[in-house]
Amino acid sequence: MPESASETPGKEELARLLKALSHPVRLTILEHLKRVNGCICGEIVEILPLSQSTVSQHLKHLKEAGLVKGEIEGPRTCYCVDHDALNRFKSAVNTL
Repeated sequence: MPESASETPGKEELARLLKALSHPVRLTILEHLKRVNGCICGEIVEILPLSQSTVSQHLKHLKEAGLVKGEIEGPRTCYCVDHDALNRFKSAVNTL
């Protein structure tokens, strides 16, 4: 159980996180980013049978939900898992 209520997402945020994770491709992307500790979109395209624009859209959903962070590195964006957000999500799910 979390140390304080502020560490656990409210129901609206939890619903937003669940919606972001409701697509199997997004789960695959999150698993990959967690495993490699960050990479660029092109590397994700190499492991999925999807176009770069489709992968970018899935990354956008994960980023908007706060589960993934993106850092611009020149012409590319390097994505990584936001472990704090993921831990808050896990805490919220455990309270259900």
